Amino acid sequence: MMSNRWLILADDLTGAADCAIAFGRRGLAAAVTWDVTTSGDVSPDDSRPLPVLAYDADSRGLSASDAAERHRGLLERWLEPDRVLFKKIDSTLRGQPAAETAATMAYLMERTGAAFGICAPAFPATGRTTLAGHVHVAGRPLEDAEVWRRDHTYASANLGFVLGTAEIETTLVPLSAIRSSDLASRLARIAEGGPGVAICDAETDGDLARIAAASLAVAPVPFFIGSAGLAHALADTLAPAPTGAVHIPPSRSGSLIVVGSLAAASRAAMRRLAAQDHVVHLPVSPDTLLGDLAGRADLAARVAAVIAAGDDALVEIAIGDALDMSLGPRLARALAEALDPIATRIGAVAATGGETAAALLARFGIDGIRLVDEIEPGVSLGLTLGRLSIPVATKAGAFGDAESLIRISERLRAVRTQGSFS
Repeated sequence: MMSNRWLILADDLTGAADCAIAFGRRGLAAAVTWDVTTSGDVSPDDSRPLPVLAYDADSRGLSASDAAERHRGLLERWLEPDRVLFKKIDSTLRGQPAAETAATMAYLMERTGAAFGICAPAFPATGRTTLAGHVHVAGRPLEDAEVWRRDHTYASANLGFVLGTAEIETTLVPLSAIRSSDLASRLARIAEGGPGVAICDAETDGDLARIAAASLAVAPVPFFIGSAGLAHALADTLAPAPTGAVHIPPSRSGSLIVVGSLAAASRAAMRRLAAQDHVVHLPVSPDTLLGDLAGRADLAARVAAVIAAGDDALVEIAIGDALDMSLGPRLARALAEALDPIATRIGAVAATGGETAAALLARFGIDGIRLVDEIEPGVSLGLTLGRLSIPVATKAGAFGDAESLIRISERLRAVRTQGSFS
């Protein structure tokens, strides 16, 4: 078996969380942080080593050179010799995965003299697969997907091309090889060829399980490049550890649920949740967030009234398809600033989109999440660390279906009213 100590380095918050909870569900203490002052050596209760540390590098919106520099600095700070490295990349290749992977390999070569990566970004539970080294969504090339049309960095979703933009040597391991009996020896031979990355096809969770098991035969231990699908497969190679129930004081205050993602999946789920009993829909426009102080104060007052009544406040950043994508970070920060005065009254919080979640939690004085469970693939559940200690759920914007936010709302309601995550 592999080491029980892992460093997950992600380019956004939701990705860090949905990878770390894979290990948390095996009984390993796992937390996500984005605050460089947080210690990676201790768990949230400060009494025992933290086996799984996930760090949000917040690098998705950076240039290639800035993202690479940030990753190198974080590796220097957090990658201890006994931790296995999981370089989390977006399953639809947003951000700068090539530059970040190249920086990771350069750092590993300097420190250990070896840098062999196994790349498998497939996440079959959310419709992401890899065939012939090419990323697919819902059975079609990624280039046909909404998320690619809205935001992409590269000219192609072929992983060999993507990593090649950073001059990384790659070897394709096709699906036939993934399902063959000699996969372990094949990966070991590729590793012997020197610094490089094995790009692994995967169409099912079973394929990812084969990749994870075969990786055990590679020495020294490779680093991994992928999304939560691969994280779950790797976690399943570890022996489960006993885990205790997590309890909190019950709360009558309602949940704050924020939808800041442009993804159609999140917008559809928002409409379904808005129609539920005990949910109050509160849309807010970009103009209000960016320039209307009275409107922002009114939003905070309305949210406070809703959650005081024990209902859920569903706050929608009401953005149209023509929105300038560069406004996204400003809108997320402005919403966080508007709601900060009422943060201590919130019973639980959920956010779609890593950028929105990170801005909201950081402004509320939260510097980490102790991960407890997974509501559904790509939706992690935990307890906030820092100024507030409340249940929190995070979801990538493009994940889930029309019922996802309803399931999140119901689970948060059960946790906060019963005082138990069980």
